[in-house]
Amino acid sequence: MTYQVLARKWRPKNFSEMAGQTHVLQTLIHALENKRLHHAYLFTGTRGVGKTTVARILARCLNCELGISATPCGECDACREISEGRFIDLIEVDAASRTKVEDTRELLENVQYAPARGRFKVYLIDEVHMLSSHSFNALLKTLEEPPAHVKFLLATTDPQKLPITVLSRCLQFHLKNLAPAQIVGYLKTVLASEQIDYEEDALWQLARAAGGSMRDALTLLDQSISYGGGRVESISVASLLGTPDFTLIFLLIEALASRNPMEIVRLQGIAAENNPDYQRLLEHMLSVFYRITLAQLVPEAVDNSEGDRDRVIGLAASLSPEDAQLYYQIGLQALQELMVSPDRKMSFNMALLRMYAFSPDVFMARDADTEQKKKPELTQSTVDLQSVKPPDIAITDDAEPIKSAVKPDVIDWYKLVSECGLSGISGNILWNCVPASAESDRFVLVLDQQQSALYSSEHAEIIAHALSESLGRSVGVEISIGPVAAETPAERRRREKAAAIEALHQRFYQDVGVMALVAGFDAKIDDDSLEISRVTLS
Repeated sequence: MTYQVLARKWRPKNFSEMAGQTHVLQTLIHALENKRLHHAYLFTGTRGVGKTTVARILARCLNCELGISATPCGECDACREISEGRFIDLIEVDAASRTKVEDTRELLENVQYAPARGRFKVYLIDEVHMLSSHSFNALLKTLEEPPAHVKFLLATTDPQKLPITVLSRCLQFHLKNLAPAQIVGYLKTVLASEQIDYEEDALWQLARAAGGSMRDALTLLDQSISYGGGRVESISVASLLGTPDFTLIFLLIEALASRNPMEIVRLQGIAAENNPDYQRLLEHMLSVFYRITLAQLVPEAVDNSEGDRDRVIGLAASLSPEDAQLYYQIGLQALQELMVSPDRKMSFNMALLRMYAFSPDVFMARDADTEQKKKPELTQSTVDLQSVKPPDIAITDDAEPIKSAVKPDVIDWYKLVSECGLSGISGNILWNCVPASAESDRFVLVLDQQQSALYSSEHAEIIAHALSESLGRSVGVEISIGPVAAETPAERRRREKAAAIEALHQRFYQDVGVMALVAGFDAKIDDDSLEISRVTLS
């Protein structure tokens, strides 16, 4: 039996099989059910969104032998012949190949005659915008006052090229690009029916590459099945499409959040192996930073239309709002540079290195280290304020603060949490915990109740594993939720960052170069713009 490509095999035969386009289908269904039929319909939209498919289904609805209905039987001669493309009263015209006025006049010569088999004679004109102006003039009169037995179904990807006189005589329906989530859902149905194994991440790659076109998605799926030897796998799809594996974007952002420059460089090397489209890679990274910011401000507004909601929520917890804003600005600037760069790979890598290098805590730590090297050695009477630690606090069941029983080898809780390098939701939970007690093999932690929305019991196991690796011994972790009377590591990090930014602000005013500019050019410092810079760098 001859193989039929998926795009043709899975073309919907009734409205219920279509993915998306509810706004169009609902209108047509109500019109058919109430017999409120127009003589001319215009379907617009980009390629592969279902314009011709909707028109053919509508032709079946109008000519089904059981009567006009939104649910044609699919079994009568008319339904079967329309599906097979051999119904004599469905005249399909490709306007791209029949643009001359003579072609249009020839087409309209038989309009006056009654249909041979069906209830209506249906003219389906695809890419109607390709007709010449003379052809439109020839069509116009018939389009305005056609015989009762004639219906015109027009389809185009470029409705702006149609004369306003034609537009005003048609009911116009605009078919939207399909969201990746809609495409993925449909591809799952196809693969389940075809009994083909797949990885869900591979389907998301196909959906993004399809650009809203279901036909393109099914065509790419056909290729992926052949390329993968009967399976649809993420690695093979990425290789076939020549597009970057967008999972890499999340790994890069996680490396930025955990302040791991070696991992950033390693992932840059992995990205370069596939020779990706660096512009598209950077654009998607900007999209993720936007979704992270949205998750930080309005978590319930983050949907799963890109199949990445859980990862976005996790990154929103591990990345500060200031960092997300800074990285977005650096990425946006890099995107502009990419357009004129002689080496796009280098520009993309440079953008990531900037994001890391100018992260406020990294930048200030390096700057402070430079200043420290310039200072004379400290005398013995100098007090190292960083070594003075506030008393550890434990939280009892009645939420009253008491002195902690923390062992001496972990008084420095902030240092231990930092060394763990735990990211994502589990990392955010750990950074917002304080130890109530710590034995050699067991930690009792209290999680700030204001940061407990995403907590679940499995996070305790992840945290226990991370602490065990950092301490070099196996420890268990018990986490309770309540008010904390001590400074959490997250609060200390914010406090130190704010202090570092304020110090940088003061140094700006005391900078010899700045003062020279002020004195030499009678200049004034714009405090408002400086304040904006401080917010961006924080």
